[in-house]
Amino acid sequence: MNSEKNENRIAWKNRLSRIFLLWVPLVLFLLFLLFPFYWTFVTSLKLPEELHSLKVIYWPQHPTFQAYEHLFGQYNFLHPMKNSLVVAAITTVISLAVSTLAAYAFSRYRFVGRKPLMVLFLTNNMFPTVLLLIPLFTIMRKMGLLYTPASLVLSYTTFTIPFSVWLLTGYLNDLPIALEEAAMIDGANRAQGFLRIVLPILLPCLLATGVYIFMQSWNEYTFAVLFTNENSRTIPVSLKMLVGQLGVQWDLITAGGIITVIPVCIMFFFAQKRLVAGLTAGAVKG
Repeated sequence: MNSEKNENRIAWKNRLSRIFLLWVPLVLFLLFLLFPFYWTFVTSLKLPEELHSLKVIYWPQHPTFQAYEHLFGQYNFLHPMKNSLVVAAITTVISLAVSTLAAYAFSRYRFVGRKPLMVLFLTNNMFPTVLLLIPLFTIMRKMGLLYTPASLVLSYTTFTIPFSVWLLTGYLNDLPIALEEAAMIDGANRAQGFLRIVLPILLPCLLATGVYIFMQSWNEYTFAVLFTNENSRTIPVSLKMLVGQLGVQWDLITAGGIITVIPVCIMFFFAQKRLVAGLTAGAVKG
């Protein structure tokens, strides 16, 4: 009997320690992480008098979607959303295509200048993107691309491609070259081995890199505010326009923030399995 009581006590102590040492900190961390999103959503549902009230309101008495109606009706928020989607999608496709081919060359071939080029790609991310504003502005103006989506696509590739090459090169270095050699022994050439063997295996890594590129292009503000006008304006710049000299339209800004997050959440929801596989690729060897 005493032994059973001791075992039960030990079991309860283990459960309590697990609850207080694992689950309670985890719940507190999740609350800390998710509360800003909750507060943004709640703010977008408040009436004007509740927004300017001195009392902290954690949930509005009369929730309204008036801010969303004004955002799409009065401010035509669909237009900057379309611009952001076009720019982010094209940037992702171009950057992935160029980065995949470049990473394959850096991983599988040994040529003169390989290491200096890789170091150059790495040092490109050491400098702030603000340094590129004036040179890129001059280039875009001379090319006649200023205030067009093409100017943003070309600008974003200047910092997405170098980092993507580094990511994909690391993935390819962990991929055994024996797989391609076996395919070439069976009669495939280098291009066929890449398309039929390497590319399918590399798909989770490409998805992880593509998510990074899309996020960078979707949320970028510095280039967008200089290279766009009213017709080519993207979401971050459009939200900044809601901050005026006489005040901040918190209901419209928070509504726009919620709408901006939704496409990214949908993308993560459908791609989460392959994304986790891509992010953890190469983490375990043996």
